Amino acid sequence: MSIKVAVLGAKGRMGSESVKAISGTTDLEVVAQLDLGDSLDKLISSGAQVVVDFTHPDSVMANLEFAINNGISVVVGTTGFDEKKLAQIKSWLAANPKVGALIAPNFGLGAVLMMQFAAQASKYFESVEIVELHHPAKADAPSGTAARTAELINEARASVKKSAMPDATTSELDGARGAKIGDVHVHSVRLRGLVAHQEVILGDIGETLSIRHDSIDRTGFMPGVLLAVRNVGKNPGLTFGLENYMDLN
Repeated sequence: MSIKVAVLGAKGRMGSESVKAISGTTDLEVVAQLDLGDSLDKLISSGAQVVVDFTHPDSVMANLEFAINNGISVVVGTTGFDEKKLAQIKSWLAANPKVGALIAPNFGLGAVLMMQFAAQASKYFESVEIVELHHPAKADAPSGTAARTAELINEARASVKKSAMPDATTSELDGARGAKIGDVHVHSVRLRGLVAHQEVILGDIGETLSIRHDSIDRTGFMPGVLLAVRNVGKNPGLTFGLENYMDLN
């Protein structure tokens, strides 16, 4: 019995790749392809069991509210989630306890591993900073992947009571040291020709370590999307990060 899947943002780059990838499987079926202006009622009439959302931070919350309230599990690649939005999603899920929701800052399996490796390595180095590079059509900065990486690094360093990173900067142009998430500086680059790239640079006395992931083509995200679609219905409630569906122990 195949899982019936609807894709929101189906005409976009990630949405169209998702439609193609899902259609190429034998255990998943695309039953609806929605984009700007289409009625969400099609999610119900199509019998969708899982919704994949690659839309926009301005519209994603309304999409999720509709899907969750109608008993449809959601896989979300749209970024821009803060604690307030996550709390709202949890409240919708609490009223629909059989529904699963995965919010994934990145669907690249290599990117997920990069985040995990960086968090582990950060326990052993004095300093760490993040440089993320994306195409100029990206709406948010820093990227959701960079923000999630910084959060994981902060958690890992706190777990071993790591001291604050040294930084003697006393004079700077606004933004010269990037944004700061917890104790981690994050620098965003937006250039034509880029897809999605991130480098985590760690340093200590006498050595540095760079952990880098490059998405060369959006097809590289599709194994992660398929993994998410196949598992979200088995995991009720809110899950943040694709690593929770991967055996990383």
